[in-house]
Amino acid sequence: MTPLLETVGVGKAYGEFVALDGVSLSIAEGELVSIVGPNGAGKTTLVNVLTGLLKPTAGVVRFKGQDIAGIGPVLLAKRGMARAFQLVHIFPAMTVADTIAVAVVSHTGRSLDLFGSARADAALRAKVRDVAAIFGLEAKLDTESRLLAQGEKKLLDIASAFALSPEVILLDEPTSGVASGDKHGIMRNVVDAAKRAGVKAIILVEHDMDLVAQYSSRIVALTAGRVLADRRPADFFGDPEIVAAVVGKLVGKLAKGS
Repeated sequence: MTPLLETVGVGKAYGEFVALDGVSLSIAEGELVSIVGPNGAGKTTLVNVLTGLLKPTAGVVRFKGQDIAGIGPVLLAKRGMARAFQLVHIFPAMTVADTIAVAVVSHTGRSLDLFGSARADAALRAKVRDVAAIFGLEAKLDTESRLLAQGEKKLLDIASAFALSPEVILLDEPTSGVASGDKHGIMRNVVDAAKRAGVKAIILVEHDMDLVAQYSSRIVALTAGRVLADRRPADFFGDPEIVAAVVGKLVGKLAKGS
């Protein structure tokens, strides 16, 4: 079966600095694959390559069997892969409804200069309500995003990506800045929402190893721009040397005792 998303021998260099070196990975339907690694491991570069922001200097990137290297997030979203926007941080004065509507409008191909008339469109409003309801934000549609609680802001960021009706969604630190007690609630909400919305696979970049352990199908660990491990959670956390190399000895000890 053709993978939904794959890289084969992907490299990315900036002059003499090598950010990615021969990275190969494959993501299939039904998976939630976490990408982990210490600072400077190449996670951000890999995410930018996967989402078309960067063109690799070596290797290939394929989505549904087609080369997507460097095509950009807009064209990639039209093909079915989306990345959480973090629009809340860009447009804090926009309401929840308008923030979601921006994504819906971009996906339908309407130009933003027609946004005023688009807001009155019944189909648009229905889509916005549906997406908001998935994330429990239907009561906050008229609320400016800056007034939301931090956990609600994170959900709105993710909801904006879901509004693009993606087959694959990439979440970059979706619970950063959120209180520990809210993190699992956000992840459960996202995973449940993905199932209901027909999302076929999730790519998660996350530092919180508790979340990675509980929700991942597989864990891809990067160090120095290379894949150190590509394993299921039990195998990953069962190897203290890999855990220590990727996230530190303290977490390794905790994982061994869990």
